[in-house]
Amino acid sequence: MNRSKSEQAYREAVQFIPGGVNSPVRALRSVGEAPLFIKKAKGVTLTDVDDNQFTDFCLSWGVFMLGHNHPAVIKAVNRAVANGTSYGIPSLQETELAKLVCRYIPSIEKVRFVNSGTEAVMSAIRLARGFTKRNIIVKFDGCYHGHVDHMLVAAGSGVANLGNNASSAGVPRSFVSYTVSLPFNDSEAVRQVFKEKGGDIAAVIVEPVPANMGVVLPQSGFLQLLRQLTEQNGSLLIFDEVITGFRLSLGGAQQLFGIAPDLTAIGKIVGGGFPAAAFGGKSSIMALLAPDGPVYQAGTLSGNPVAMSAGVATLELLSENQLHQQLNKKAAVFIQQLREATLNKGIVVNHIGSMFTLFFSERSVNSFDDARRADQKRFGEFFRYMFGNHFYISPSQLEANFVATSHTQKELERFVRVAGNFR
Repeated sequence: MNRSKSEQAYREAVQFIPGGVNSPVRALRSVGEAPLFIKKAKGVTLTDVDDNQFTDFCLSWGVFMLGHNHPAVIKAVNRAVANGTSYGIPSLQETELAKLVCRYIPSIEKVRFVNSGTEAVMSAIRLARGFTKRNIIVKFDGCYHGHVDHMLVAAGSGVANLGNNASSAGVPRSFVSYTVSLPFNDSEAVRQVFKEKGGDIAAVIVEPVPANMGVVLPQSGFLQLLRQLTEQNGSLLIFDEVITGFRLSLGGAQQLFGIAPDLTAIGKIVGGGFPAAAFGGKSSIMALLAPDGPVYQAGTLSGNPVAMSAGVATLELLSENQLHQQLNKKAAVFIQQLREATLNKGIVVNHIGSMFTLFFSERSVNSFDDARRADQKRFGEFFRYMFGNHFYISPSQLEANFVATSHTQKELERFVRVAGNFR
């Protein structure tokens, strides 16, 4: 495969951009490849600067449930761009998208738009601390909630001091905030931390279905336990549905599992391919946000009219014709065939809805420790093999892959056949 233009583009990029990329995983170093430079995308086909084409299962990390460059979304975007790209002043598109978000995710009574999943989580955490006047955040090993200091805690390490940030979050500076990180799916660890620190826990934040340690399913009763303990102790439950929101169902993972969190962070799909995310929840909690309350949060490009228009068009499409049921059925057949094709190859396929991860492991993967034990070297070999066969999958087995509505049966069957031939 000729990749000379991509290689030249990378040599130029590293002169001006750290590592030549604007998000580390794009460098493809962990899988032993050089970065791929894309010039266009349509449906599930990526075309790079050398005119190589790849069937995309990464889909901009889950953004494009409908595939790239959907005509209805592009039409809405072009209409919005014709009227201006940013105002820094409210537009009707913001309210229109807010109505849809609140309609489809009932736990969100009010919503605030931001520009990234990181910003949504950061703001939700700040709001939770301001609402409860408490100092401890509980998270789970392997659940990525953005590159925010109070989320960057080593697995099981327990404490990250954030005392200097307290007053700006509407919490007295005398409070010292820190984060406790526990093993995902470890119910006893959760019970113990609430037994010891329950009166000081502001919030528990969790990906209801983690996708940033690869797809890992919550064990039966785990999410329900989080809801029970937070309610009993006056803490908030925050669902990070940046990836699962609108993907697992129109109402996200919380609809699928029948659990209503106090706050939810959403991203990816809600922006329709543009930089947009949101956080929202109960009106009584959201009322603390400025300008109504003391918890300050702002953003120049928040609620950007182009991104809001793309989001509206996307959610309207997702609400039509039982789309989720059809997509999930297609994905279930694909996953069953993939499991059969990779049987006895030391591969575990974790899957829910239209999300999946192939772990190179002889044992089931139910936690971050399990995921980290998977064979990264073999995954790198598998990535390069699939890449050489013109498939682009997420370049880490600690990430999710996605099936889109625009993946054809022929493309899915070819993926299964090629993956099954991997040695």
